[in-house]
Amino acid sequence: MRNFLVRWILNALALWLVAQLYGGVNFAPGSTIADYLIAGLALGLANALVRPLLLLLTLPLNLLTLGLFTLVVNALVLLLVAQATALEVVGFAGAFWGAVLLSVVSWLLDAVFGDVAKVE
Repeated sequence: MRNFLVRWILNALALWLVAQLYGGVNFAPGSTIADYLIAGLALGLANALVRPLLLLLTLPLNLLTLGLFTLVVNALVLLLVAQATALEVVGFAGAFWGAVLLSVVSWLLDAVFGDVAKVE
């Protein structure tokens, strides 16, 4: 349970950082911490449930592009999360670059706080 909570908060923090760093991904004006947490939860669920299915369905295309099509799948997942939450994404290009930045920010946060999420 602790691992889940830490990942949830890290997802919300990553979304907040991406919204601060990149103009193509924003939260609706007047968004609260609850909106960030809901978007973080939606992102975690989409990454756990929808993304693997999309990767499986696009496997031949992913193999042809040597894995680069995964970036497109990540952008689609970010667009899906934006449709369900207070997250606002400006077009597919905004989702693409936002997903790339989100991957980098999530990787950095995991490098810094990853040990906190691990239960021994």
